[in-house]
Amino acid sequence: MKDVTVLGSTGSIGTSTLDVIRRRSEHFRIFALAAGRNVELLTEQIREFTPKVVCVGTSADGERLTDCLRETGIPRESWPEIVSGAKGRVQISIDPEVDFVMSAIVGVPGLEATYEAVRRGKQVGLANKEVLVAAGSLVMQAARESGTALLPVDSEHNGAHQCLRAGRRDEVRKLILTASGGPFRRTPAAELESVTPEQALNHPTWKMGPRITIDSATLMNKGFEVIEACWLFDLPPAQVEVVVHPQSTIHAMVEYSDGSVIAQVSATDMRMPIQYALTYPDRWEAPVPRLDWTEARRWDFESPDFGKFPLLRLAYEAMAAGGSSTCTLNAADEVAVGAFLQGEIPFPGIARVVERTLDRMGVRHPGTIAELLEIDRQSREVARQLCDAGRPAAAGHGAGKVRSESSPNLN
Repeated sequence: MKDVTVLGSTGSIGTSTLDVIRRRSEHFRIFALAAGRNVELLTEQIREFTPKVVCVGTSADGERLTDCLRETGIPRESWPEIVSGAKGRVQISIDPEVDFVMSAIVGVPGLEATYEAVRRGKQVGLANKEVLVAAGSLVMQAARESGTALLPVDSEHNGAHQCLRAGRRDEVRKLILTASGGPFRRTPAAELESVTPEQALNHPTWKMGPRITIDSATLMNKGFEVIEACWLFDLPPAQVEVVVHPQSTIHAMVEYSDGSVIAQVSATDMRMPIQYALTYPDRWEAPVPRLDWTEARRWDFESPDFGKFPLLRLAYEAMAAGGSSTCTLNAADEVAVGAFLQGEIPFPGIARVVERTLDRMGVRHPGTIAELLEIDRQSREVARQLCDAGRPAAAGHGAGKVRSESSPNLN
């Protein structure tokens, strides 16, 4: 029996994780759940999975949860311990009873708890890409020291993890990540200034939360995945390639030195990579319907447009620059995406805010999570100022401090 903590239990990855565990209750037991403000759904999860501890965003959320538990008639002796905030998330991630932590909180709030779980040698299913985007050096150093396994849950990295089992690392020529291309793959660049949040949230393939959906539309999500792949698989940026694959059936490919290309193909359902992470190194019966190979299929591939989607270029440059650059990239993007969703800046303004923030913040070299979180805070402050100022200067006029001679020629 494996005891599991789910960070982000009410989000899309969290609920899919619980569905996998529901189907395999003889093998997995929920030790703790962490949610934000959705205490109504958390109450239902408590009723079904009876965790020992739950963590909510704030003490006020804890009071709301208590009211919900009381209203549902769950006996008081059956209530879990209720904790809150960053300290609570760390507590439920490092408890001695925990075997596996599913890190599925979107953004930096999940960073500290995931880092501490890695430091304690917990097996971690990583669905929160910001952990490695913001703190890749520190997290991977902790993983090496504790000897723990970081098992990627993002479909692309999970696919890459599977492809890399086919050969030795010194035989790998390049890793290829696929991108759906988002809703604006065929939209002329000149029309992107008038894109609405509703249009950007209409993803052609996946159902995801607002931020990750917008990041997919700008290809920033794919840029984050490039950064995450570099850390997870110890590859330089120039060895990680992105191709647009609208069908989203092939999740990743690895080209080996002899020219062979190994691809990972599966249904577009996040329960597949979630179960892979939970059961690794074993493979269990598929939790979703299998692909039907009797159906006619077409797979298309094309290069991404770095001019129309400059955030992908900025991700490569930030990773090559190193230090705090990727932390600033993530922080500025989160602020800019929020501003776009609120109608404060246009769709291309997201990239302009991010590039100007990178330029202003420069490159630093934090040695602790606390230092990194301070850089994150400052980066958000700069990005917020740029959003408040209106439309920043056009992309391309700045980010010189982030550019590196080792950056690949992407245009």
